[in-house]
Order: sequence, then structure tokens, then C-alpha cells
Amino acid sequence: MKKVFGLAALLVALVFSVTAPASAELEKLKVGATAGPHAEILEFVKEGARELGLEIEIVEFSDYITPNAALDEGDLDANSYQHKFFMDTQNKDRGYKLVSIAKTAVCPMGFYSKKLRSIDELADGATVAVPNDPANVGRALVLLEQKGFIKLADGVGYGASVLDVVENPKKLKIVEIEAPQLPRSLDDVDLGASNVNYAVEAGLSPLEDALLLEDPATSPFANIIVVREADKDLPVFRKLIAAYQTDAVKAFMLERFKGAFVPAW
Repeated sequence: MKKVFGLAALLVALVFSVTAPASAELEKLKVGATAGPHAEILEFVKEGARELGLEIEIVEFSDYITPNAALDEGDLDANSYQHKFFMDTQNKDRGYKLVSIAKTAVCPMGFYSKKLRSIDELADGATVAVPNDPANVGRALVLLEQKGFIKLADGVGYGASVLDVVENPKKLKIVEIEAPQLPRSLDDVDLGASNVNYAVEAGLSPLEDALLLEDPATSPFANIIVVREADKDLPVFRKLIAAYQTDAVKAFMLERFKGAFVPAW
């Protein structure tokens, strides 16, 4: 009997000697995301990442500026919430050296209203709210230009600011508001542009509620996974990309967000 117990104890010891290191061998990454859909998608990615030997700690933020500052300062290993135009602007304005390592999803910007049933009801002199950050204000203005409401200076494209509006036949009053506040501003304006994550947080559906919406098939604003330039070739990030860019994550995005987040890979 003593031999039996001794053998059992040896087997238990062997099991723990094999399984314990396996847990310890999980590589860890701290990844930032804005609260809402970006963080929710990462929660789904996190489950599959463990099978690839990667443990993801998700850090949520309530604004667009802090995640890049935290990444630059080394408080994060990566972040997932922005498109390349925004990252490039932040690099230029703040001296960051951040780079994209993978595409995630296209999140079409839309214009919403609590006062209008159709975009064609927009009256002369109406108040239109757009994001106040340099990357997204141009995006909203291009949408207004595509609809024929305004004309922008030649060549400015998505880099446009409100100062680049050279024709405004409807005499729209264009006001700039911080992106997180835009859905809540709809009570005070006639029309307001919102990024998808803030729209979804506010209970808005891009496909059902937007009066004017970017075409996901042609939008250049795919969101990206961003890291410090010095770290971009670390093997651990290949695991992060592999965990994100799967058919399971695609299916989750399309089912959960009903076209608000369209896979970009």
C-alpha cells in the first residue's frame, strides 16, 4: 500500500512539474483600448490568445489621447483603438515614435440627429457638430463635402480643418466638440458626427440611426494595433496579431456590432 501511495504522489508531482511551467510560460502584454467596442473585442481576443501562449491584460481608457501617451511612456505594450491618420497626427504633434503592426476593423463615422429624420431635412443655418481632434474633424468634413453641403480647399482631403471650408452654401454653423461628448451633444445641435465606439456606447446603431455614413468598403480609416517603433519586431506581437486576425474574431465583430465594426484583414 505504501508503494501505491508513493507512486500516486510521484505522479501528482510529475503532473505539476509539467503543467505549472506551462502557465508560467504565458507571455504577457498590456494592451490599451478605449472603453466600449474596442475593449470588448479585445476581451474576445484574449480568450483565444491563451491558446497561443499569450496573456493579454486590457487597460481601458475614456479618451483618445491618453492611450498613446501611456504607450509612449512604456505603461502599455500596445494599444488598439485608432486609425493610422490619428496615429500619424499624434506622432507629428507630440513627438511619439509609434507604428502600426496590423489592421483590425473599419469603424465608419456617421452623422446622427435627434431632430431630423433624413439628412435631406438639414436646413439652412443648421448647427452641425464635428470632432475637435485634427484627425477626425477632416473625416467629418469630407463626409459633408461628399454630400454636397460644403466645399473644402483643394488638396486638403482628410487633413482638413474647419478653416478649410471655402464654400458653405447652406451657411451651416460648424462647431467642434470633443469626440466623447458628441453623442450627448445631439440634444443641442441639428446634426452631429460621431465615431462608432462613442455612438455605440450611447445606444446608437450606425446602420439604423446614422443619417449619413461612411462607406466601409472605401473608407481609408481601418483601425490598427499600435506599438512603439523600437518594439515592432518583437516575436510576441506576432502572437497578438495571430490571436486577433482569426475567423472567430471576424464572426464575433459582425454578429455583435451589426456592421458597425467591419473586419479589415
